[in-house]
Amino acid sequence: MSGSPSLSSPGAPFHIMTKPIGPICNLDCEYCFYLEKEELYDKSGQAGKSKWAMDEALLEHYIRDYIASQPTAEITFAWQGGEPTLLGVEYFERVVELQDWYCPEGKTIHNAFQTNGTLVDEAWAEFFRDHGFLVGLSIDGPRELHDRYRVDKGGKGTFDKVVAAAELLKRYNVEFNTLTVVNRANAKHPREVYRFLRDIGSGFIQFIPLVERAPEQPSGPHSLKGPPQTEGLDGVVSPWSVGSQQWGDFLSGVWDEWIKADVGRVYVNLFDVQLGLWAGMPSSMCVFAEECGSAVAMEHNGDLYSCDHYVYPAYRLGNIQERSLGDMLRSEQQQAFGRDKRTSLPGQCQRCEYRFACHGECPKHRFLHDEQGEPGLNYLCQGYLKFFRHVEGDMRRMVDLLRQQQPPAMIMQIKAEERNRFRGVGPNEPCPCGSGRKFKRCHGRPGC
Repeated sequence: MSGSPSLSSPGAPFHIMTKPIGPICNLDCEYCFYLEKEELYDKSGQAGKSKWAMDEALLEHYIRDYIASQPTAEITFAWQGGEPTLLGVEYFERVVELQDWYCPEGKTIHNAFQTNGTLVDEAWAEFFRDHGFLVGLSIDGPRELHDRYRVDKGGKGTFDKVVAAAELLKRYNVEFNTLTVVNRANAKHPREVYRFLRDIGSGFIQFIPLVERAPEQPSGPHSLKGPPQTEGLDGVVSPWSVGSQQWGDFLSGVWDEWIKADVGRVYVNLFDVQLGLWAGMPSSMCVFAEECGSAVAMEHNGDLYSCDHYVYPAYRLGNIQERSLGDMLRSEQQQAFGRDKRTSLPGQCQRCEYRFACHGECPKHRFLHDEQGEPGLNYLCQGYLKFFRHVEGDMRRMVDLLRQQQPPAMIMQIKAEERNRFRGVGPNEPCPCGSGRKFKRCHGRPGC
């Protein structure tokens, strides 16, 4: 079990991905899983974006309840969509006013704001700067890769607008990170994608694997595709989903580029979390934690769901106007949801030498059978195995550095010295390290 507090504890912190405009967005990204959530809510007879906006009374209720329910001194609100900039700067000026009003002495409010960047102008940049918002910018790589799927309602690419937003945020000294959806197209270019993100000034990079089931017929209510585990295990993924081996190759390629010169300078979220896991620490990412359930999603009308990827009627915990946030998070329904990540692991995962680094990853990806025919194997399993084997030597070295109270960034110097030492050694020659193995089987292996 991780060292974090149990969610059933009254003092356990939790995280809410808040969607004050629901699924409404100004883009039409082919791979977006959230646009279909419009089908959950009957908006007939209502017009315009305003029908989706969280009203001020509900917004105030949420801000008050969320602040009161958090036991920590640092409280973070996460605003997502849909596209939250559609609500306008004035809406979030009111958000900040309400936060200031309800924030007790001794606590600090932070705001994280995820955006596609296409509507970010100087007014937004000034607002983000003045109120210390951390901005997450969705961008999938260089132009030809980003514009492959991230298009507007007219089918036009959005690359220029997103890059302009990044430049504007830098000009206004707004802290921003990038979120990149790794799909069938950009997964083929790990080094190019990483270099691009680094060079536009992203010091914090998040990679999200795109895995979408493609059932022949939607099986859930309201014409929604069903939750991942409820559809046939013989189903296939969408054409834009990343392949499992592709995912492993992508992570390995980014790792090899990052470890040359950027350790300690560029923060790749997945790598940092993995280093912690290899060092025996709990995961700060729910997908790699032994249990989940502490990160939930709230829709524009106050409905709370077990997870951002489980916004389906069966996973609705209630509404904040009917129950407190704490009660819903501590409910048996949510406790069972979180435990299921651990208890539903198939035997292959339970026996895996890398279980500590993965814990079966996200349940939404568990739709394969394992080698014994048991259901629940993660679609990305082979990719993660490939990545873990590729980085194992480097990970263990960095863990050793941490235990010696040395910065993990020293791995760059160590590897540079080794490259000089082994330069010119043929693949079939004995490895100079003295192991007795051929160089290609020792320090000449990819990733060494």
